[in-house]
Amino acid sequence: MEIGERLKALREQKDMSQGDVEKRTGLLRCYISRVENGHTVPSIETIEKLARAMEVPIYVLFYEAEPPASQLLQSGAAGWGSSRRDARTLHRFRKLMGRMNKGNQTLLLHLAQKMAQKKASSTRK
Repeated sequence: MEIGERLKALREQKDMSQGDVEKRTGLLRCYISRVENGHTVPSIETIEKLARAMEVPIYVLFYEAEPPASQLLQSGAAGWGSSRRDARTLHRFRKLMGRMNKGNQTLLLHLAQKMAQKKASSTRK
């Protein structure tokens, strides 16, 4: 299922009109229609706006079921990424990562991966 179809199905499931989404996101109704019908591919920032408007974590727009990686996130902090505060933190983190050189980005991601593995192994015991 492509993103447009997923957006439309989710919007209808939440009993929202394109006008409701327009009010919550500031995106024009005709643009929302073009995305839902596969005529336009939205940017990541737009997808974030749409997810916030429908009050769902962003991964819901990409996966029909829960993605495998989210199991690690939920083991430590149930539902992380579904609040505005988490979205602001992630946005700030993305901006800071964008200022880093490639070597530092790789180092930071490796460190985060090790921390997640350590947390996952400690919760299994």
